[in-house]
Order: sequence, then structure tokens, then C-alpha cells
Amino acid sequence: MLKNRVIPALLLQSGGLVKTRKFRDPVYVGDPVNAIRIFNEKEVDELMVLDIRASREGLEPNFALIEKFAGECFMPLTYGGGVRTLEQAGRLFALGVEKISVQTSALENLSIVREVSDKFGSQSIVVSVDVERGFFGSPRLRKCASGKTADVPWLEFAQRAVAAGAGEILLNAVHKDGTLSGPDLPLVTQASRALSVPLIALGGVASLDDIRKCVDAGASAVAAGAFFVYHGPYRAVLITYPAFADLESVLGNKNA
Repeated sequence: MLKNRVIPALLLQSGGLVKTRKFRDPVYVGDPVNAIRIFNEKEVDELMVLDIRASREGLEPNFALIEKFAGECFMPLTYGGGVRTLEQAGRLFALGVEKISVQTSALENLSIVREVSDKFGSQSIVVSVDVERGFFGSPRLRKCASGKTADVPWLEFAQRAVAAGAGEILLNAVHKDGTLSGPDLPLVTQASRALSVPLIALGGVASLDDIRKCVDAGASAVAAGAFFVYHGPYRAVLITYPAFADLESVLGNKNA
């Protein structure tokens, strides 16, 4: 197993698999269960499913659908979207989800992070930090539910989340989402230097070299969406994942 995880991040909307660009204009790209089965065959280390509609519309997680996902997954599953209470988190873990990812509920009150961490362990809770660069290039924290800028600075929010018990931070570069234009490496570097827990970099990855650059910048893991669901200049839908040998060659590390 490689030391640095490479994680497909699947976006869910109304039960279907979609892909966005800069968090806008979701395009249907297929059946999520079929995608999970393909990733099983590719022997993916970990999978992330994020419901982009739940928090925005005040919905709770679709437990029946998530149970189906967990039943199909041969790899650890992280789920995010609409998780607001300890009871919901416990229900998800009982279904087979290994980690939950929160953002909206954490921005409202970090007690959800503390409660989940205290009861299930810090390794079970990921906090998503969605960052976009403004007109002048300065990074700012974005609320995924409303699309508005949060009052708290992005790095301060990440540090508060860690202090509350978050076991990992998912750094999501909004301005890179779905663009296949390369990751925001300065953002990754800044976050990795300031945080004491593993950092997952998401947004912009277009090649194996981009994955290596994220790791070199300090990411413990690299997540990607478009890189694993699109193929070619016309963005034909093709669910894929690099061969282990190719990842090993690029990352050049293994767990002891």
C-alpha cells in the first residue's frame, strides 16, 4: 500500500453521479453504484462520496442510498452531505461508512466535530474547507450551502476544526474544481504547514504529476473528480483509476 492515498471524489445529486466546474453547472455523468463497482475492480484504496444537494436544501443524508453504496464498496468510504447531528453520524457508521465529512454544520457550530470525535474517534471525522480565490487572488472560505463567503478566514477555520477534533482536513480549491488545470499548490503548502493532521488536497488534478506535486507540497492524500471520470479534450465520460505501478512510480513511497 502506498503511503499517500489517491482518492476518487464522487459528487452526488438527486441520487445520480454528477461533475461540476467551480462548484457550478452539475453535469450528469452516470450511476454512482456502477462507478463504485468499477473502482472496486481498480482496487482503489479509499472512496469519497459528497452529496452537493443535501446541505444546500437542508436535507438529511439519503441513508438507503448510502447503505447501498457501503454494501458495494470494497474500500473505506467517506460520506459528506447533510450530516448535522451525532445521531446521523452514528447511523452512517452503522451502515458501513468509515468517515464522515462535514462543512456546513461545522461552520454553524463546531460541536458536531467534537461530539463525533469524542464518541467515534478523530479518525472518523473529516472537515471540508472550501476555498476560492477572489478577484485579486486572495483565498477566502466559501460556504458550500449558500455559495457565499464565510466571515472566518479559511485557515483559521481549518485550525479551529482540528482543535475541535477533526482527524483530517479536506482542502477543496473551488476555483480549480472540474477545470483539470492543475492544483493550487501554494494553498496546499500553506495549509500543510499550518495544520497538525493529515491534509487531503482536492481540485484541479489533471495528471499523475499533479498528484506528485500535491504530495510534495505537503498533502497526505490527494483526491480528484474530473481526472477519474473524464477522458480526452471533449470530456467523454470514462471511469478510470491509475494502475498501482504507475502510482508507485510517481509517488515513490510505500508504507513500512
